[in-house]
Amino acid sequence: MMTVHVKLFAMIRDVMENNEMQFLLEENSSVEKILELLSEKNIRFEEWRPHLRIAVNCEYVSSDFLLSNNDEVAIIPPVSGG
Repeated sequence: MMTVHVKLFAMIRDVMENNEMQFLLEENSSVEKILELLSEKNIRFEEWRPHLRIAVNCEYVSSDFLLSNNDEVAIIPPVSGG
């Protein structure tokens, strides 16, 4: 088993009503597993999934990226500004 730290930003933080979470995962779990677990916790998360960027340890990754113990996963929604 491994522990993964998840940081939630902007609208995702509001949807999940939290800015940080931890998950205990099986070895060789991918980012996709984190996304599935977040969807299970709040169905509204699913609406955002196609628009999210994911970073692991400050580097953007795809959903099939394999996680390691103590990785930090950032869930980043689209932003706008001017």
